[in-house]
Amino acid sequence: MARTQGSRAEVTGPLIRDAALRLFARHGYAAVSMRQIAAEVGVQVGTLYAYTADKQALLTDLLRDHMEMILTAWRDDPDQPPLAQLDRFVDFHIDMSLDHPDGVFLSYMELRNLSPDNLALITDLRRRYERALQQILDAGVVEGQMRIDDTRLTRMALIGMLTSVTNWYRDGGRLDRGQLHHYYRGLVRGAVGAVER
Repeated sequence: MARTQGSRAEVTGPLIRDAALRLFARHGYAAVSMRQIAAEVGVQVGTLYAYTADKQALLTDLLRDHMEMILTAWRDDPDQPPLAQLDRFVDFHIDMSLDHPDGVFLSYMELRNLSPDNLALITDLRRRYERALQQILDAGVVEGQMRIDDTRLTRMALIGMLTSVTNWYRDGGRLDRGQLHHYYRGLVRGAVGAVER
């Protein structure tokens, strides 16, 4: 019997998180109730509290898991020249954005609904990820491969541009992923004043 309960818990927890992620992304955090999440999973609302303290904790967990997944997956190669590192970052960020659009949506649209402590936690994780791009841009300027007046502003603009592919790109459309990567690498290299050597 304990084994069955354990198995049920292993299934129910992820189902709750998947349902919350989907509903928050579709309707917005403020518009979704714990009762709606429970109905989506097919459990009583009280069951949710065996898996999360409240809706705020659920949102924070979803955002933290999304950012930690990205941080774990990103692998920089400092032995490569900055422009090659930049190309890798472009491909990586586009793929992560397209493969996890609901997580991306929450990361940009629902920060306003976090408590101050939770916002600080998620903001720190985002800064750690964006620092990877900042280091690439700074190295590119130092090594003369990029011409950028303000690397911090450029970093923010590039993150916004790359993330926005979720607004329009669809698999099976006019561009495949390889073409999308190629096109955006060119856009980003233009934005940083790339100097080929």
